[in-house]
Amino acid sequence: MAAPVKTLTVAEQIQQLNAARKIVLENASYYDRIVKGILPIIGPSSPVELRRWGAEFLAESLSTPALSSRDKENLTVAILETLRSLVDSPSEDPLVLKASVIAAASAYPIAMRWIIHNSYHKESWDSISAIKGRILRMWDGAPTPVKICCIKFVQRVILTQTASNGMEQKVGGLDVSLSMIPPNHPLLDPRLLEAEAAGLLDRLLGVLQDNSSDALLVDATLNTLAILARTRPSTSARILNKVLDFNPLKLANSPMTPRSKVLIKSMEKTTRQLLIHWLKRDQNGPLAPRIQQHIERLFTQRKEIFDEANRKRAFVQPPAADYNDAKRPRTDSGIAPPVQRPAPGPQSLAAVYTLTNNPGLQAFDATQVPAALAAKINVRTLAMTNPQVLEQALEAIRIRFRTLWAAAAAAAPAQPAAINAGTAPLGVDDDDDDYEPDFYAAEDTEQILNKLDSAPSEPPVEEAGVLAPLGPFKLQAPPALDPDLALKVGQVTSNRVFAPLSGLEDVTQKHKAGINRLAASSYSRDSWLTVITRLATRSTAGLEDFSSGVKPEDAGNALDRPRTSLSNLIRETLYNYVLEDWRRRIDVAILWLCEEWYNDQLTKKNGTGAPLYYDKWAPRLLDGILTYTTAQDKVLTRFVAEIPELNKALLGRLKSLCGDPTKVQLACQTLLYMVMMRPPAREIALNTVADIWVEYEDARPLAGKYLSKWRPGFIESQQALADGSAPSAMIAV
Repeated sequence: MAAPVKTLTVAEQIQQLNAARKIVLENASYYDRIVKGILPIIGPSSPVELRRWGAEFLAESLSTPALSSRDKENLTVAILETLRSLVDSPSEDPLVLKASVIAAASAYPIAMRWIIHNSYHKESWDSISAIKGRILRMWDGAPTPVKICCIKFVQRVILTQTASNGMEQKVGGLDVSLSMIPPNHPLLDPRLLEAEAAGLLDRLLGVLQDNSSDALLVDATLNTLAILARTRPSTSARILNKVLDFNPLKLANSPMTPRSKVLIKSMEKTTRQLLIHWLKRDQNGPLAPRIQQHIERLFTQRKEIFDEANRKRAFVQPPAADYNDAKRPRTDSGIAPPVQRPAPGPQSLAAVYTLTNNPGLQAFDATQVPAALAAKINVRTLAMTNPQVLEQALEAIRIRFRTLWAAAAAAAPAQPAAINAGTAPLGVDDDDDDYEPDFYAAEDTEQILNKLDSAPSEPPVEEAGVLAPLGPFKLQAPPALDPDLALKVGQVTSNRVFAPLSGLEDVTQKHKAGINRLAASSYSRDSWLTVITRLATRSTAGLEDFSSGVKPEDAGNALDRPRTSLSNLIRETLYNYVLEDWRRRIDVAILWLCEEWYNDQLTKKNGTGAPLYYDKWAPRLLDGILTYTTAQDKVLTRFVAEIPELNKALLGRLKSLCGDPTKVQLACQTLLYMVMMRPPAREIALNTVADIWVEYEDARPLAGKYLSKWRPGFIESQQALADGSAPSAMIAV
């Protein structure tokens, strides 16, 4: 007889689920297996504890950065039905609803991307549409925590159903927008989706339009608007106008309570921080003065409201009593404090001016106080000091000075002081009043010259220095340069090389000097960039011997760290400088790669065995540019056309653009330009177009059009090859 199956309690099941969660946190490859395994036990009929845990785990799984976009797509398609059942339950637990809405916010853009690329999967579109409709219906009547999650979900819907500006960096490659939807998609209509997003934005801004006093909803709405305004330019004008019309200090008109004070401060601070963030990003915009005025007005009103509320009650003078024995406020008696006589003997000025008997204050060194602080303390103290007390203190100082003067006069000897005749004033005579000087005849010029001739000759100044011999002078040996310190100094040097660029202006007229271009012809931005590129490519040429086969003594230490030279540091800084604004600095990128290619040709010609840098930096720079490329960036074609050398690795990177349907035309047109205008690279470009036709099904119409003209017969051969492989596969089976 078989033993009965033991039924686990809810606590034991949650304990096992926590152990599974710990496993996926350590190894993300188990997410797919564990998520699909827990779906049957977190359905609507499961205990509420299991549903809470399952909803939170689904939200965590869809938002983790450890999974790639492809893995998240597989998870999203698998959990849509379970997520729909959790949201559709009419009497669902608020905590389950909260976690389910957060999971839906993460799943919506992923599901939309899946539907865009897989138009046949109508079930996914029906499920995500039902989830969206249910969340929008319960938005207004849900508890406050669920409302906040609904606001986040609405933000993700608006981001997905509006056109992107194409300038923001993609987070994990997931920047789903209306631009990705092709016009002829069977399930998605861009016009209807954009209209729905506009309506949701108006509904989201209704919280600000109504001047709601719910600080939680207002703060949640304001926090979602910053991303919308930055990444979706079509929504920025409406958002800014609503924020400027919103009055976060509306509650100040009603009686102030501790709760209302907290709410007002929270809403005002969130509004002000949003506007400050907006102003920093667009300081020269047309609405910048209005934003600045609104920020100052909010700050002033907040200060007036809370300073008035926190100000103490003014003192009211009580009326005078009719009787004499009433208590009266204590007044100063006007009696001067006793003056302490100075001790006999010499006294310092500090001792003379010290009126306190406190030893701690007497030992305090007032010179340690900053002059500005001391002046502020003195001004405030004098303004608050009673004039009678100040006059008493001054009189005490005068008494001390009189005492010291009297003691000094009594101790002095009773004899007149000697008078200096040279400094004595007029009318004061010395003892020798009857002095009469003798008048002698002055010497003439001839007598003075005779005395000078008879005087002994003085040695010249140069001979006096010879008498003191000097020993050898040696400079102190410099300290040993640590590799880490050398790396830091090199980084500082490379940064200082780029410092003058911020103060240089662009030349108004560019001359095509070509190979005759001089780096120091003028102090302009172009000339300085030429200097920088040549510092990166040629500054250390010949200084490092790569052909020697002798291994240095510290070769073991050299293997522990990568070789970092000043040229490589300048290259790294130049790479970051180009990518900061690559559309405007495409000329700098082309100039740099031309210099690298020329230096590599010289290196190959000399045969020194030095490393080549063009094949390293050209693909890296192209990868960095492709990361920020949009479908309208025709400047990419110019960059690929003007770099000095093309190879299969460089053109092969253009294939990655075809992963986005909106960029297929840009990639194919760039390759067509190479075919037409660069005959040496024609075959490589055609091979790349052929690879695009084979690997990307969405790009086949445009790639096939180019191949039929420049490589006739290729498409027919591929189709024949595909038709021939199918029967052979059936025979093998």
